[in-house]
Amino acid sequence: MTERISQPKNAVVVDSYAEFDRYVSAFSEGHLNLLIVIGRAGTSKSQSVRKAVGDSVCWIEGNASAFGIYCDLYRHRDQLVVIDDVDSLYSNKAAVRLLKCLCQTDERKSVAWHTNAVGQSDEDIPTSFETTSRVCIIANDWKSLSQNTAAVEDRGHTVVFDPTPEEVHRKVAEWFDDQEVFDWFADFLHMIPNVSMRQYVRASELKKAGIDWVKTVLTDEIPEKAMLVAKLKADPHFREERDRVKAFAEQGGGGKTTWYKWSKRVTSPMAKSLRIDLAEVQGRGSNVPGPTRLRVVRELAG
Repeated sequence: MTERISQPKNAVVVDSYAEFDRYVSAFSEGHLNLLIVIGRAGTSKSQSVRKAVGDSVCWIEGNASAFGIYCDLYRHRDQLVVIDDVDSLYSNKAAVRLLKCLCQTDERKSVAWHTNAVGQSDEDIPTSFETTSRVCIIANDWKSLSQNTAAVEDRGHTVVFDPTPEEVHRKVAEWFDDQEVFDWFADFLHMIPNVSMRQYVRASELKKAGIDWVKTVLTDEIPEKAMLVAKLKADPHFREERDRVKAFAEQGGGGKTTWYKWSKRVTSPMAKSLRIDLAEVQGRGSNVPGPTRLRVVRELAG
Protein backbone atom coordinates (compact mmCIF):
# COMPACT_ATOMS: atom_id res chain seq x y z
CA MET A 1 0.00 0.00 0.00
CA THR A 2 1.29 3.45 -0.85
CA GLU A 3 2.12 5.62 2.12
CA ARG A 4 -0.01 8.74 2.45
CA ILE A 5 1.80 11.89 3.49
CA SER A 6 0.05 14.40 5.72
CA GLN A 7 0.08 17.76 3.98
CA PRO A 8 -1.39 21.27 4.21
CA LYS A 9 -4.36 22.03 1.97
CA ASN A 10 -2.54 24.51 -0.28
CA ALA A 11 0.55 22.38 -0.88
CA VAL A 12 1.93 21.88 -4.38
CA VAL A 13 2.69 18.24 -5.23
CA VAL A 14 5.95 17.79 -7.15
CA ASP A 15 6.82 14.39 -8.64
CA SER A 16 10.10 15.07 -10.47
CA TYR A 17 13.60 16.01 -9.31
CA ALA A 18 13.88 18.66 -12.01
CA GLU A 19 10.84 20.55 -10.72
CA PHE A 20 11.85 20.04 -7.09
CA ASP A 21 15.31 21.46 -7.84
CA ARG A 22 13.69 24.59 -9.28
CA TYR A 23 11.96 25.29 -5.96
CA VAL A 24 15.15 24.58 -4.01
CA SER A 25 17.20 26.82 -6.30
CA ALA A 26 14.64 29.61 -5.93
CA PHE A 27 15.07 29.39 -2.16
CA SER A 28 18.88 29.30 -2.29
CA GLU A 29 18.89 32.34 -4.59
CA GLY A 30 16.79 34.34 -2.12
CA HIS A 31 13.51 34.42 -4.03
CA LEU A 32 11.47 32.51 -1.44
CA ASN A 33 11.09 33.74 2.13
CA LEU A 34 9.85 30.37 3.40
CA LEU A 35 9.93 26.97 1.71
CA ILE A 36 8.35 23.97 3.42
CA VAL A 37 9.38 20.63 1.91
CA ILE A 38 7.39 17.54 2.86
CA GLY A 39 8.10 14.06 1.57
CA ARG A 40 8.80 10.47 2.49
CA ALA A 41 12.24 9.44 3.70
CA GLY A 42 14.90 8.16 1.33
CA THR A 43 14.25 10.47 -1.63
CA SER A 44 17.28 12.75 -1.12
CA LYS A 45 15.30 15.80 0.00
CA SER A 46 17.95 17.01 2.41
CA GLN A 47 20.85 16.29 0.07
CA SER A 48 19.17 18.22 -2.74
CA VAL A 49 18.79 21.23 -0.45
CA ARG A 50 22.38 20.91 0.86
CA LYS A 51 23.71 20.87 -2.67
CA ALA A 52 21.79 24.03 -3.54
CA VAL A 53 22.52 26.14 -0.45
CA GLY A 54 26.21 25.31 -0.03
CA ASP A 55 28.13 25.91 3.21
CA SER A 56 27.01 29.42 4.19
CA VAL A 57 23.86 28.24 5.88
CA CYS A 58 22.46 27.61 9.35
CA TRP A 59 21.51 23.91 9.31
CA ILE A 60 19.41 22.79 12.28
CA GLU A 61 18.52 19.12 12.68
CA GLY A 62 17.89 16.31 15.14
CA ASN A 63 16.63 16.92 18.66
CA ALA A 64 17.39 20.63 18.78
CA SER A 65 15.72 22.46 21.66
CA ALA A 66 13.78 25.66 21.14
CA PHE A 67 16.45 27.71 22.93
CA GLY A 68 19.18 25.90 21.01
CA ILE A 69 17.45 26.92 17.79
CA TYR A 70 17.23 30.52 19.02
CA CYS A 71 20.99 30.58 19.70
CA ASP A 72 21.77 29.10 16.28
CA LEU A 73 19.56 31.68 14.60
CA TYR A 74 21.42 34.47 16.37
CA ARG A 75 24.85 33.07 15.48
CA HIS A 76 23.84 32.72 11.83
CA ARG A 77 21.59 35.77 11.52
CA ASP A 78 21.04 36.99 7.95
CA GLN A 79 22.10 33.59 6.56
CA LEU A 80 19.82 31.00 4.98
CA VAL A 81 18.27 28.72 7.59
CA VAL A 82 17.37 25.06 7.01
CA ILE A 83 15.41 23.22 9.70
CA ASP A 84 15.68 19.53 8.87
CA ASP A 85 13.21 17.15 10.53
CA VAL A 86 13.43 18.67 14.02
CA ASP A 87 11.13 16.65 16.31
CA SER A 88 10.36 19.54 18.68
CA LEU A 89 9.18 21.78 15.86
CA TYR A 90 5.50 20.96 16.37
CA SER A 91 5.24 19.73 19.96
CA ASN A 92 7.13 22.56 21.69
CA LYS A 93 5.10 25.76 21.96
CA ALA A 94 8.23 27.90 22.30
CA ALA A 95 9.68 26.40 19.12
CA VAL A 96 6.46 27.06 17.22
CA ARG A 97 6.33 30.68 18.43
CA LEU A 98 9.97 31.13 17.44
CA LEU A 99 9.25 29.73 14.01
CA LYS A 100 6.29 32.05 13.60
CA CYS A 101 8.51 35.08 14.29
CA LEU A 102 11.27 33.84 12.00
CA CYS A 103 8.86 33.27 9.11
CA GLN A 104 7.36 36.73 9.05
CA THR A 105 6.94 38.12 5.56
CA ASP A 106 8.83 41.32 6.44
CA GLU A 107 12.34 41.72 5.01
CA ARG A 108 13.75 42.15 8.52
CA LYS A 109 12.24 39.90 11.17
CA SER A 110 12.39 40.43 14.92
CA VAL A 111 13.15 37.30 16.95
CA ALA A 112 13.03 37.29 20.75
CA TRP A 113 13.54 34.97 23.73
CA HIS A 114 12.37 36.37 27.06
CA THR A 115 13.36 33.78 29.69
CA ASN A 116 16.26 33.28 32.09
CA ALA A 117 17.87 30.84 29.65
CA VAL A 118 19.49 33.74 27.78
CA GLY A 119 21.36 34.93 30.85
CA GLN A 120 22.56 31.40 31.65
CA SER A 121 24.28 30.98 28.28
CA ASP A 122 28.10 31.15 28.14
CA GLU A 123 27.75 33.32 25.04
CA ASP A 124 26.56 36.90 24.85
CA ILE A 125 23.15 35.99 23.44
CA PRO A 126 20.70 38.95 23.45
CA THR A 127 17.05 38.64 24.39
CA SER A 128 16.08 39.78 20.88
CA PHE A 129 17.66 40.46 17.51
CA GLU A 130 16.75 41.20 13.90
CA THR A 131 17.56 39.01 10.94
CA THR A 132 16.89 38.77 7.21
CA SER A 133 17.24 34.98 7.19
CA ARG A 134 15.07 33.02 4.79
CA VAL A 135 13.88 29.62 5.96
CA CYS A 136 13.50 26.13 4.53
CA ILE A 137 11.74 23.49 6.62
CA ILE A 138 12.23 19.84 5.64
CA ALA A 139 9.90 17.21 7.09
CA ASN A 140 8.79 13.65 6.40
CA ASP A 141 5.35 14.64 7.63
CA TRP A 142 3.63 17.91 8.47
CA LYS A 143 1.49 18.24 11.58
CA SER A 144 -0.85 21.23 11.74
CA LEU A 145 -1.26 21.09 15.51
CA SER A 146 -2.00 24.72 16.30
CA GLN A 147 -3.05 28.05 14.87
CA ASN A 148 0.58 29.16 15.04
CA THR A 149 1.68 26.25 12.85
CA ALA A 150 -1.14 27.00 10.42
CA ALA A 151 0.01 30.63 10.32
CA VAL A 152 3.49 29.46 9.31
CA GLU A 153 2.01 27.46 6.43
CA ASP A 154 0.26 30.57 5.09
CA ARG A 155 3.49 32.56 5.02
CA GLY A 156 5.42 30.33 2.67
CA HIS A 157 5.46 27.90 -0.21
CA THR A 158 4.70 24.29 0.69
CA VAL A 159 5.95 21.56 -1.62
CA VAL A 160 5.04 17.90 -1.19
CA PHE A 161 7.88 16.05 -2.90
CA ASP A 162 6.54 12.70 -4.07
CA PRO A 163 8.84 11.49 -6.87
CA THR A 164 7.65 8.62 -9.04
CA PRO A 165 9.47 5.28 -8.68
CA GLU A 166 11.04 5.90 -12.10
CA GLU A 167 12.33 9.30 -10.95
CA VAL A 168 13.91 7.77 -7.84
CA HIS A 169 15.46 4.97 -9.89
CA ARG A 170 17.04 7.35 -12.40
CA LYS A 171 18.34 9.54 -9.58
CA VAL A 172 19.94 6.52 -7.92
CA ALA A 173 21.80 5.86 -11.18
CA GLU A 174 23.86 9.00 -10.54
CA TRP A 175 25.73 7.44 -7.58
CA PHE A 176 24.84 3.74 -7.09
CA ASP A 177 27.53 1.20 -7.98
CA ASP A 178 25.85 -2.23 -7.92
CA GLN A 179 24.69 -2.86 -11.48
CA GLU A 180 23.08 -6.22 -10.68
CA VAL A 181 20.90 -4.85 -7.88
CA PHE A 182 20.11 -1.76 -9.93
CA ASP A 183 18.90 -3.85 -12.89
CA TRP A 184 16.76 -5.97 -10.57
CA PHE A 185 15.05 -2.81 -9.31
CA ALA A 186 14.45 -1.81 -12.93
CA ASP A 187 12.56 -5.06 -13.51
CA PHE A 188 10.48 -5.01 -10.32
CA LEU A 189 10.10 -1.30 -9.62
CA HIS A 190 6.33 -1.32 -10.10
CA MET A 191 5.97 -3.91 -7.32
CA ILE A 192 7.80 -1.87 -4.68
CA PRO A 193 5.55 0.55 -2.72
CA ASN A 194 7.14 3.84 -1.66
CA VAL A 195 10.48 2.99 -3.24
CA SER A 196 13.37 4.54 -1.34
CA MET A 197 17.03 5.10 -2.18
CA ARG A 198 17.82 3.42 1.12
CA GLN A 199 16.36 0.17 -0.21
CA TYR A 200 19.00 0.10 -2.96
CA VAL A 201 21.79 0.57 -0.42
CA ARG A 202 20.43 -2.07 1.98
CA ALA A 203 19.89 -4.55 -0.84
CA SER A 204 23.47 -4.11 -2.06
CA GLU A 205 24.89 -4.54 1.44
CA LEU A 206 22.86 -7.70 2.09
CA LYS A 207 23.79 -9.13 -1.30
CA LYS A 208 27.49 -8.66 -0.54
CA ALA A 209 26.94 -10.39 2.81
CA GLY A 210 25.27 -13.36 1.11
CA ILE A 211 21.88 -12.69 2.72
CA ASP A 212 18.52 -12.97 0.94
CA TRP A 213 17.87 -9.31 0.12
CA VAL A 214 14.84 -9.64 -2.16
CA LYS A 215 12.40 -10.28 0.68
CA THR A 216 13.61 -7.11 2.43
CA VAL A 217 12.46 -5.05 -0.57
CA LEU A 218 9.24 -6.77 -1.62
CA THR A 219 6.35 -6.92 0.85
CA ASP A 220 4.29 -9.87 2.06
CA GLU A 221 1.47 -8.63 -0.18
CA ILE A 222 3.34 -9.97 -3.23
CA PRO A 223 1.95 -13.32 -4.53
CA GLU A 224 4.12 -16.31 -3.66
CA LYS A 225 4.94 -17.16 -7.29
CA ALA A 226 5.83 -13.55 -8.02
CA MET A 227 8.20 -13.53 -5.05
CA LEU A 228 9.82 -16.75 -6.27
CA VAL A 229 10.33 -15.30 -9.75
CA ALA A 230 11.87 -12.16 -8.25
CA LYS A 231 14.28 -14.17 -6.10
CA LEU A 232 15.36 -16.43 -8.96
CA LYS A 233 15.97 -13.45 -11.23
CA ALA A 234 18.12 -11.90 -8.50
CA ASP A 235 20.19 -15.08 -7.98
CA PRO A 236 23.58 -14.67 -9.76
CA HIS A 237 24.12 -18.44 -9.85
CA PHE A 238 21.64 -18.76 -12.71
CA ARG A 239 23.30 -17.69 -15.93
CA GLU A 240 20.58 -18.86 -18.32
CA GLU A 241 16.81 -18.61 -18.30
CA ARG A 242 16.35 -22.39 -18.55
CA ASP A 243 18.20 -22.80 -15.25
CA ARG A 244 15.77 -20.44 -13.56
CA VAL A 245 12.81 -22.27 -15.11
CA LYS A 246 14.16 -25.54 -13.72
CA ALA A 247 14.68 -24.07 -10.25
CA PHE A 248 11.20 -22.54 -10.39
CA ALA A 249 9.68 -25.97 -10.99
CA GLU A 250 11.84 -27.64 -8.33
CA GLN A 251 10.72 -25.09 -5.74
CA GLY A 252 7.03 -25.71 -6.46
CA GLY A 253 6.37 -22.76 -8.73
CA GLY A 254 5.10 -24.78 -11.66
CA GLY A 255 6.17 -25.57 -15.20
CA LYS A 256 7.73 -23.54 -18.00
CA THR A 257 4.43 -21.92 -19.02
CA THR A 258 3.75 -20.77 -15.46
CA TRP A 259 7.26 -19.37 -15.17
CA TYR A 260 6.93 -17.23 -18.28
CA LYS A 261 3.42 -16.11 -17.32
CA TRP A 262 4.58 -14.83 -13.94
CA SER A 263 7.86 -13.54 -15.30
CA LYS A 264 5.97 -11.38 -17.78
CA ARG A 265 3.45 -10.30 -15.16
CA VAL A 266 5.99 -9.17 -12.56
CA THR A 267 8.50 -7.51 -14.86
CA SER A 268 7.94 -3.78 -15.22
CA PRO A 269 6.73 -2.69 -18.68
CA MET A 270 9.31 0.11 -18.39
CA ALA A 271 12.15 -2.23 -17.42
CA LYS A 272 14.03 -1.81 -20.69
CA SER A 273 14.16 1.98 -20.43
CA LEU A 274 15.12 1.76 -16.75
CA ARG A 275 18.13 -0.48 -17.33
CA ILE A 276 20.89 2.09 -17.26
CA ASP A 277 24.65 1.55 -17.53
CA LEU A 278 25.83 2.97 -14.20
CA ALA A 279 29.46 3.28 -15.28
CA GLU A 280 28.41 5.24 -18.35
CA VAL A 281 26.25 7.63 -16.32
CA GLN A 282 28.84 8.22 -13.60
CA GLY A 283 32.01 8.07 -15.68
CA ARG A 284 34.37 5.13 -15.74
CA GLY A 285 36.01 4.43 -12.40
CA SER A 286 36.08 6.41 -9.19
CA ASN A 287 38.86 8.11 -7.26
CA VAL A 288 36.89 7.92 -4.02
CA PRO A 289 38.23 5.23 -1.61
CA GLY A 290 35.87 2.40 -0.64
CA PRO A 291 34.85 3.36 2.95
CA THR A 292 34.59 7.04 2.04
CA ARG A 293 32.53 6.21 -1.04
CA LEU A 294 30.18 4.09 1.08
CA ARG A 295 29.65 7.03 3.46
CA VAL A 296 28.91 9.31 0.51
CA VAL A 297 26.45 6.78 -0.91
CA ARG A 298 24.60 6.56 2.40
CA GLU A 299 24.38 10.34 2.61
CA LEU A 300 22.99 10.55 -0.91
CA ALA A 301 20.40 7.91 -0.06
CA GLY A 302 19.11 10.15 2.72
